[in-house]
Amino acid sequence: MLFWAVLSAQCQPVHLQSVAEAEQAGLLPALSRLQQEAANPSESSPGARSGLAWRPTVRPVDSRRMERLSEQELVDRAGSSPKEIRRLADLRILVADEGDRPYTVGDVRRVRLARACEQGGIPLEAIGRAIREGRLSFAFLDVSQYSIFSELSGTTFEDVERSTAIPLHVLAAIREALGVGRPEPTDRVRGDDLEVISSVQLALAAGVPHDVVIRLMRVYRESLRRIADAETAIYHSYFELPLLRSGMAQGQIMETASAAGEQFAGPMDRTLLAAYHRQQEHSWTADMIEHVEAAVEEAGLAPRVERPPAMCFLDLAGYTRLTDERGDRAAAEIATSLSDLVAQAAFDYRGRAVKWVGDGVMFHFPHPGPAVRSALNLVDRAPSAGLPPAHAGIDAGPVIFQDGDFYGRTVNMASRVCDRAAPGQVLVTERVVHLCAEDPSDGIRFEELGPTRLKGVTAPAVLFQAVAG
Repeated sequence: MLFWAVLSAQCQPVHLQSVAEAEQAGLLPALSRLQQEAANPSESSPGARSGLAWRPTVRPVDSRRMERLSEQELVDRAGSSPKEIRRLADLRILVADEGDRPYTVGDVRRVRLARACEQGGIPLEAIGRAIREGRLSFAFLDVSQYSIFSELSGTTFEDVERSTAIPLHVLAAIREALGVGRPEPTDRVRGDDLEVISSVQLALAAGVPHDVVIRLMRVYRESLRRIADAETAIYHSYFELPLLRSGMAQGQIMETASAAGEQFAGPMDRTLLAAYHRQQEHSWTADMIEHVEAAVEEAGLAPRVERPPAMCFLDLAGYTRLTDERGDRAAAEIATSLSDLVAQAAFDYRGRAVKWVGDGVMFHFPHPGPAVRSALNLVDRAPSAGLPPAHAGIDAGPVIFQDGDFYGRTVNMASRVCDRAAPGQVLVTERVVHLCAEDPSDGIRFEELGPTRLKGVTAPAVLFQAVAG
């Protein structure tokens, strides 16, 4: 979480005053081109089809090339009713073509957006009037990037329970973990939910407990929500705001920005998947290395490292709660302060801040002594820098360096020791104490805490608290 705050603190949006400025800055070449296209729009464009007063700025979307739907098919796929469809058509939120299949897949999205607006307190009559007066359009939902919006399937949750043997309460808990309300047994399942359920079925069949699967779904939800929110914020700052400042109407902005954003949809999906696979490679490699280390040690073949390096993890206590309470601006300010403090501490003690992890930082130091002194310095200075209380964990031993990152049991142990530390504490392993005794650290003493259970570690570890003299 802190990584994204650091990134946002270093990459504040440049608020452009016009589309011309945007293009000159090299940020929005598509927007100016789309405005030029507005001078000669196609009659078959989404805006024309929706009866707009203005000439829309999106590229033409020929409705004849889109999948056609009957009224009943639209009802089924949008989870609607004939009465709702006719009401939306009367208000001109939907525009039916001639024939027995007068609607398109874009109308499924329009029905759902209109319903969400009404549930949010926006009267449909007001939306319809704004569309008729040319102030608003839902035509942009025909753009292909919105095809990712899932539709309802013909399968209910009780159907899924019967076909998969996954209990309904587990299905409901998984759906809730993904950020959606608990379903009724007769509720129809979304198409994307069916994809999730197939993976859940495999995991449960392999013996993974359902509560573990539910926790994983929560991790997916939180991580992917932050990604989607960050993308939306950039889209708003660099696509929509320049158009708003150029004098465009809200409806025109939605169409123009959607068309400009369409070119990013495919590349962004591929980028996200590539980044995810890179993280899988990182995590899987770390796990494999730990098993190899264990096998070598059990065989008595582990090499002795005379002066091993140290890994240090530093976290901010209560950072997530604090930023939830104070908002993104506070998160960015905290991240900037920590970034400055980390850079100075790493430089002063010949260490290296390797990466931001969760609510803190991972460091590498050539020797344990400087690692302890640096951690004590950081924990001591955090409050005066306006940061929440910090805590740190340190271990020393062999590490493996690959692709700019460090792997191995030493890294994992340092992370788990940090998790055990209370606010204001610097905890270290017995190996760190022994190595510091061989190379005394000025004014530092170690207070034994005794054997301690650490998450993911079989045997209790003897931990010590480092204290400045």
